[in-house]
Amino acid sequence: MRFGLDMHYMIDFQAPLQGMSLASASLDRAATRIASLGTPAGDSVDLSAEMVALIQAKNNFGANVRVAQTMDEVTQSLLNLIG
Repeated sequence: MRFGLDMHYMIDFQAPLQGMSLASASLDRAATRIASLGTPAGDSVDLSAEMVALIQAKNNFGANVRVAQTMDEVTQSLLNLIG
């Protein structure tokens, strides 16, 4: 039995990939600010705020990874049902 499904619309990992990209950029910004501590540019860096930003970026990245994994599992289940 063949179903008329367009696989392009079924498998769209764009949202979690964008989320991972944003989390990675946030992580890079926080890491750069932390690395500037001890330099004149780092005098205004709030270490506790940067650590919070690092934790948020890590959690956001992990959440998007879990979304992508779930999407992959659902897609595999659907493909197994289709045959």
